[in-house]
Amino acid sequence: MVGKQDSLGVFQLDLPEGWMIYNVFNEDLLTRCRESYYKRQHMEPAPPPTIINKEKEYEVKEVWKYRKQGREIQYLVH
Repeated sequence: MVGKQDSLGVFQLDLPEGWMIYNVFNEDLLTRCRESYYKRQHMEPAPPPTIINKEKEYEVKEVWKYRKQGREIQYLVH
């Protein structure tokens, strides 16, 4: 999230689309982003999916967990 300082102590943030909150915050509510202290705290972004027949496909190493959510099954994969 990137933002700009509007006036003394007030920042307007560029929030992700779909967030239904006001985007102006007092500086007392914000903290600076810091780099991770340990390398294990940093996660690499997931690789982009392969597009086959106009559908996204991912390579899965293994299924770690699964759960039922309503009528669908959700999977946690590596």
